Parts: sequence; structure tokens; C-alpha cells
Amino acid sequence: MKKGVLAGLMMTLLVFSCQNTSKDGISLITSKELQELKQKGDVQLVDVRTPEEYKAAFIDGFQNIDYLSASFNSDVEKLDKTKPIIVYCKSGGRSADCAAVLKEKGFVQIFDLDGGIAQWRYDGFEVKSLQ
Repeated sequence: MKKGVLAGLMMTLLVFSCQNTSKDGISLITSKELQELKQKGDVQLVDVRTPEEYKAAFIDGFQNIDYLSASFNSDVEKLDKTKPIIVYCKSGGRSADCAAVLKEKGFVQIFDLDGGIAQWRYDGFEVKSLQ
């Protein structure tokens, strides 16, 4: 029992110590860290690209909330601000802007995939497609 608790604590510390946290409280994470957080569960997963981009290729488990859409603000209001959230886009620009908006809206733990889905693919992780 003690080994399991200790191993879990070590994994949590490893994941969170590797993150590049900026001064605004938004954590940039690597593809590997994203994978570890997904496996841990209880995290909200949001792809902020357009629906067309999402259909072409997306990371499994992520819902699409288009950062550039007129419904963006109302869509993110449906999310739980107290639960961790991971966002990504194509290469990191939109998701960085989105993360800043989420911070302003009161989300407490925000993770942004550094390099977006382009880096995820480059790192050899799988993507899904609806086409």
C-alpha cells in the first residue's frame, strides 16, 4: 500500500515539476506530459481549432470548442472552472490566447500543449480523423 501511494506521489511530482509554468499561472506542457495527464483522468480536454481543422485531425478524447467562434464564451462557461483544463491548437498561438481568456474567466488550473497538435504529431503520438 505504501509503495503505491509513494509511486503515485512521485508521478504527480514528476509531471508537475517538469512543466514550464509562466508567471500568469498557465502551464505549458509537452506531448508526453499531456499523455500522462490524460491517463490520470479528471481533466477537461479542449481543442480550440476550427471545426474543419478538428475533423481533419484531432487528439483522441478532446472536444472541439472553436476559439474564433461567436459561441466560444458561452461554450466555455459550460465547463467546470475548478477542474484542470488542457487546451491545444495547431501550433500554440490560439491556445495561448485561449488560456489567457480562461484564466480571466476564473479557471484555476490551465495547461497548454506547447507546439500544439503539430508538435504532438512530430513527437509520434496518434491523431484521429473524422474524414
